[in-house]
Amino acid sequence: MKDTDVLVVGAGPTGLTLAAALISRGIRVAVVDKLAAGANTSRAAAVNARTLEVLEELDVARRMVKAGLIAPRFTMRQGRRILIPVDFSELPTEHPYTLMLSQADTERLLLERLHELGGDVVRPKALGAITQDANGVTATFDDGDTISAGYAVGTDGMHSTVRAQAGIGFAGGEFAESFALADVRVTGEAPRNEVILFYAKDGLTVLAPLPGDIFRVVAPTTDAPQLPSAEFVQALLDARGFGPRQTIVTELVWGSRFHIHHRVADSYRAGRLLLAGDAAHVHSPAGGQGMNLGITDAVALAGALAEVLAGGSDAALDAYSTAQRRRAERVLKLTGRLTRVATLPRPLRPLRNTGMRLAAGVPAVRRQLAVQLSGLSAE
Repeated sequence: MKDTDVLVVGAGPTGLTLAAALISRGIRVAVVDKLAAGANTSRAAAVNARTLEVLEELDVARRMVKAGLIAPRFTMRQGRRILIPVDFSELPTEHPYTLMLSQADTERLLLERLHELGGDVVRPKALGAITQDANGVTATFDDGDTISAGYAVGTDGMHSTVRAQAGIGFAGGEFAESFALADVRVTGEAPRNEVILFYAKDGLTVLAPLPGDIFRVVAPTTDAPQLPSAEFVQALLDARGFGPRQTIVTELVWGSRFHIHHRVADSYRAGRLLLAGDAAHVHSPAGGQGMNLGITDAVALAGALAEVLAGGSDAALDAYSTAQRRRAERVLKLTGRLTRVATLPRPLRPLRNTGMRLAAGVPAVRRQLAVQLSGLSAE
């Protein structure tokens, strides 16, 4: 008898969703994470319609909606001028909006559900090595402990130990510009029902509402400080937002700097070792797709593992790998395009904005963008 059916390495949103989905199917799961506690910063903030749909079966979607902020509109602007409006209200879903909710709250709600189902996370528990044979996997941890399982899933992020141990390649690159990220409180012009991408001459800035009267600001910049100040964020909004002193930063809640990678694993499966979430794909945060894609990975993989552990063919795991990798490639294409458009050289930006206004005149363009951003695009 193995210690567990499935070992999940990594307890972010993807790992927590996978564990809860497996336990709800009666499958034994062990979840480990190398960090002593979950990160309490907000990071990902947008939950799309497709994610809420797949989390309904875990009874988590309604809790997220209760805790979050509904934003039915997504607009691309140049100052006050709308270049492209994206309206989610006509989409064929019970959740025709973007739900704004910090990743910390998403993880908290998923962990609460995992506990309700009888699961838990063992931390800190750092994976050192993992081996597999025809019958299962054996994981050895830095503290000397071992766990045997039927399968192991790496949901342990971009620097995944499971992916490295499986020998799976992770091809891609990195965008040149750094990005500033800050959660702030503001007064003045800042709509609470809309996510805005400002396409200004000085560059892109995202202004997105969060619960608790907080706004998320994200902007590519060559001089992003490690810890952006309120004054730095104010300067971004003055130059790239609604205009000078139209949106006033009153408090900096949290800030950071990051670089964008765009990579996808060569495969999501190597025998009994599987990948999901950022261990399988990383890309630009443009369009808010990253965490959403990881959660849909988790739900799809839970179904495939349940089928195999019930005696079905392990072809279900290959099907998972193929389908979710294809979905990731589509997301990388979309987010890469949005990021390249956002970071065009300054002389080309007026021409870009004119082209966006012209494209906005085509209803099919607006609808397709809404479908893609909501995660509801066809398989």
